[in-house]
Amino acid sequence: MYLTAEKKQEIFSEYAKSSENTGSAEGQIALFSYRINHLTSHLKNNPKDFSTQLALVKLVGKRRRFLDYLRDRDIIRYRAIIKSLKLRK
Repeated sequence: MYLTAEKKQEIFSEYAKSSENTGSAEGQIALFSYRINHLTSHLKNNPKDFSTQLALVKLVGKRRRFLDYLRDRDIIRYRAIIKSLKLRK
């Protein structure tokens, strides 16, 4: 399995406010970004895997909604997570 409990804990401790706060927007965005990167690399090797392609599109939409929520609530936290995950070029 590509995403172990230890890896999740590491992601949440790095990006969320605390490692126990797994529901924070920053932690969820970081987790989605990790999963999106994994699925993207999988699709490069398996271009006809359409179920993975659909899952990727859904994850990108979820991350977009979390980012929109965070941008509307707290622009400073939004800019910080964008910068730390390098989502914009």
